[in-house]
Amino acid sequence: MRKGQPYAPPFPTDVTTSYHDGPLGRMRSRAVGERRSGTPELVLVQGMGVADYLMPGLGAFGEWTRAHLVELPGFAGSGEPPHELNVAQFGEAVADWLAARRLGPVVLAGHSSGTQVAAQATVGHPDVRGVVLASPTIDPVARGPLRLVIRWRLDGRREPPGLTESHRPEWKRAGLRRMLRLARVHLDHSIEEPVARLTVPLLVIRGRDDVISTARWGRRLSSLTATGEYVEVAGAHTFPWLDPKAWSEPVRRFATRLRAE
Repeated sequence: MRKGQPYAPPFPTDVTTSYHDGPLGRMRSRAVGERRSGTPELVLVQGMGVADYLMPGLGAFGEWTRAHLVELPGFAGSGEPPHELNVAQFGEAVADWLAARRLGPVVLAGHSSGTQVAAQATVGHPDVRGVVLASPTIDPVARGPLRLVIRWRLDGRREPPGLTESHRPEWKRAGLRRMLRLARVHLDHSIEEPVARLTVPLLVIRGRDDVISTARWGRRLSSLTATGEYVEVAGAHTFPWLDPKAWSEPVRRFATRLRAE
């Protein structure tokens, strides 16, 4: 890829799309791969207002398990919520989706702001056997509207061309007002609280060039639980876009460990 040239990783082609009508709105999910005996399925929560950019990474998970990308009410391909939701309510929506789908033991993962939702959904949920927080938010160094925007812009210089273009249709679907409110509720939410309450194994993954989520922050989160693990991979905040397989092997090892316990 030449510098400045738009980049688009390959998207999976064999995708199953489903809808769940819950109390907090209709939720679309897309699934790839096949269920493997003894291997938990993987459920991935979308990022801040956007989901499509995670499809290539979902395809990588689908090489070794059945993997699902869950889209939150009001965003991506999901329906409208009955009212604007906060992070705890997004977590309730994901927990309701899990209960309705009855997948059995799962690894619940989130990327960026999806980590906050995944952590909330995991607390007390019997089907979640492990949690993956990839590029977790919001690092205390970015916990403020201006500081978050500055770090987002700085990180954008390290992301491959084409990522922003992939986001535009979903940003337009959500609208500026909803996107601003979404940022606000995530800034108001402290992921440390649900993470400290986790009773299942935790894996934190961070891109080495990430400006939004620092190494110190990732290690701190992983230390909040007795079974927390921290790993770094190549790339910036949105590392799965540049290299969809980057997180696949660490998560596969994590899932294998869960299977053995």
